[in-house]
Amino acid sequence: MIQLTSIRLREIRLPLREPFRISSGTMVDRRIALLELTAADGTTTWSECVADDMPNYTAETIDTAWLAITRWIAPRVLGRSFEAPGDVHAVLEADFRGHLMAKASVEMGMWGIAATQAGISLARFIGGTQATIPVGISLGIQASPAHLVEKVRDALSQGYRKIKLKIMPGRDVEYVRAVREAFPDAPLMADANNAYSLDDPAALLAMDDMHLMMFEQPLAWEDIVRHASLQTLLKTPICLDESITSLDRAQDMVTLDAGRLINIKPGRVGGFAESIAIHDFCEANGVPVWCGGMLESGIGRAYNVALASLSNFQKPGDLSPSARYWARDVVTPEWTMSADGMVTVPFDVPGIGVTVDVDRIDNLTVRIETVAH
Repeated sequence: MIQLTSIRLREIRLPLREPFRISSGTMVDRRIALLELTAADGTTTWSECVADDMPNYTAETIDTAWLAITRWIAPRVLGRSFEAPGDVHAVLEADFRGHLMAKASVEMGMWGIAATQAGISLARFIGGTQATIPVGISLGIQASPAHLVEKVRDALSQGYRKIKLKIMPGRDVEYVRAVREAFPDAPLMADANNAYSLDDPAALLAMDDMHLMMFEQPLAWEDIVRHASLQTLLKTPICLDESITSLDRAQDMVTLDAGRLINIKPGRVGGFAESIAIHDFCEANGVPVWCGGMLESGIGRAYNVALASLSNFQKPGDLSPSARYWARDVVTPEWTMSADGMVTVPFDVPGIGVTVDVDRIDNLTVRIETVAH
């Protein structure tokens, strides 16, 4: 039985080591909402909301999520007894629409509480089986093809198992071709973040013979049908990201053959219960999945690593070491990667698997609010 008594929200500002550019914008530091959850028995844990400060990935932002958590989500979960953490998702979905990232931050924290109460790791609590997970890296849009080639060279030398190249119209074919010519056997994929239209698929068709692992989310973020049309034109598998917000959407993708892979981001689909449901459905239908990243701190990364330990996470996840993005993370130990590109799942550490550096968070906090029962 899980019963929350308080949720403390903190906004921190965590500077990136270098600007990160995708088709919809550039980020130089990360506004992050962290949650500290306390249960009636005194158990505490931390979770993270993955919403950005602008509505350019989804409609949610850190500010809308803050409002949703304090006004609508916290009152529905605080003081209420749940038999299992997976029950939280149904309660929140029944009461109000949308705000999946806000809901996920609380729902995932409930899984962290439950694992801590059980005295086992979060990965073990959800049935994870993979002790190590292959790691991919996401490279933002670069100033020139030559710059991108050097970034890829460095990433390969570090052992990354998958190289994601962010693309956008005008910075796509020439860039990807330069990398493929420089590294004929490198495990490359291209991520468009909704930047293309079915009206003009020429760039995507031009990259179709470059032996990419996948095109991630080339078309509009809510689209399924047009992705199905596009997939008929391409040999390269389409991977849906933003389009997959629920199990229903994953089922639609499979029914329409709108993609061949799914990037499961638990913060995007409302938390672990829906992520596990999507994972299980995909596994039953022969659809590989992998875990993407949202520039999370080490707290959010802990949840992603735990989720990616499930059996059908077949492709390298965006689970880069802390030092890839941050001069100093907010957890100890910081997340690291082996020389051959693997992250170790903390199976034998109870709870989320890392210790939160509260002093570090205190120094980074710019806003704080507590909601209690």
